Amino acid sequence: MALPSLPPADPHHHVAQVNVARVLAPLDTPALKDFVDSLEPVNALADRSPGFVWRLQTESGDATAIRPYDDERIMVNLSVWRSPADLWNFVYLSRHLDFVRRRREWFERIEPYLALWWVPAGTVPSVEEAKQRLERLRRDGPGPEAFTFRAPWGAPAPRAGR
Repeated sequence: MALPSLPPADPHHHVAQVNVARVLAPLDTPALKDFVDSLEPVNALADRSPGFVWRLQTESGDATAIRPYDDERIMVNLSVWRSPADLWNFVYLSRHLDFVRRRREWFERIEPYLALWWVPAGTVPSVEEAKQRLERLRRDGPGPEAFTFRAPWGAPAPRAGR
């Protein structure tokens, strides 16, 4: 996949991303075995990817136990990257793409399933904020508060005094 025209990195901001997925079966079933087996290596790949800043995880090293919606089949992935291009490169130009291509084997379609937004550098977004950003994208479409790779938004102007 070719890199779309994405906003550049910003020294004052990082890009946060949330993506959600509704599993087709419980994680401990054969239907999800390949997905579960890939969690550790894909997370390790993210952790060492250029531009990676932070990702949501429990003591087990992933976020599969975090179920912030009333529907217990919906899982959440939340991370922070130096720039949209760094995130794009991880998602679409690394081994991670193999798993993106298989997502329909493991998950139901949810739209939108991904939202991006800018956070001040050093900020860790909450799961509740991530849910709100995804809902805002669903309700209002792409804008400065929540956007997508296809409809990106530039970082906010630095605040006075920076």
